[in-house]
Amino acid sequence: MSRLLGWVRGGRGLRGYAGCVLGFIVLVILWGAVVRATGSGAGCGNHWPLCNGDYFPHHPRLATVIEFTHRSMSGVCTALVAVLIVWTFLARPRGDRARKAVVWSGVLLLTEALLGAVLVKGGYVENNASDMRVLVQCVHFTNTMLLMAALTLTWWWLGERESTLRAGVTARGIAWVALAATVVVGATGSVAALADTLFPSPSLSAGLAQDFAAGAPLLVRMRWLHPAAAIVGLACAIWLSLALRSRAARWLLALIAAQFVLGAADVLLLAPTWMQVLHLLGADLYWIALVAVCSEALSATIIRRTPLMPTIKQSA
Repeated sequence: MSRLLGWVRGGRGLRGYAGCVLGFIVLVILWGAVVRATGSGAGCGNHWPLCNGDYFPHHPRLATVIEFTHRSMSGVCTALVAVLIVWTFLARPRGDRARKAVVWSGVLLLTEALLGAVLVKGGYVENNASDMRVLVQCVHFTNTMLLMAALTLTWWWLGERESTLRAGVTARGIAWVALAATVVVGATGSVAALADTLFPSPSLSAGLAQDFAAGAPLLVRMRWLHPAAAIVGLACAIWLSLALRSRAARWLLALIAAQFVLGAADVLLLAPTWMQVLHLLGADLYWIALVAVCSEALSATIIRRTPLMPTIKQSA
């Protein structure tokens, strides 16, 4: 027992476990997209956390299976994060920033569950296209991104050594802008995906016409915000990657290229469910890489440029 406790306190395998928890939360997010795309959000009725009033549904329909699977995965994720919090506190000293990140993971996981309850209890599921659903959807996905960022930082900081990178003061500002813009990209992307599900377009030209039609629902008229925010976020991410030139920055550039391809395919194929899930997977991996790169930029040694001062010769 003492050997096991010493192994836990030593933190051996902790970073690998944190990476597994991060990977599992990505799976939960992807399955959540399946719930939305298939209109299965009300598969457990107006009950939360129970499913149709039971712990385990009896004779469930397909929508119930999909929704119950998502809730079960969320429950497993809660247990995994709880273990991660305890292990991190046992293995890391007081004041360690990995401790702070993992605490935020627990807090954001709690708010994630509460927001999921709001969606179900408020009826903001299935074919609900109200303005309130748009708002709740944006808040919910923003919280999801922050949760994934906290888990990413926990994993990243558990294995990060002292930074040897050097960056200018501008890099820090660009890092914050890239993070903020990408959060907007994620929130508006969830709305665009919901609009594609509730109001599918027969063709690309018809979809573009809907985006700017005065009588179109708010969901449809908000779709243009997603590519507009993506341009700003990706431009900042590219600038930051080229400035740092670290290994994580190279991975970020590769994922940016993949996102261009996946985003274009999503539009051209009129956003089928499998393409939406694949595009979301690419977005999640891009967000993880961006958080890691921004962490490098914010912890890098700052290079300050001082103006050259002319030498004044004084005569005696």
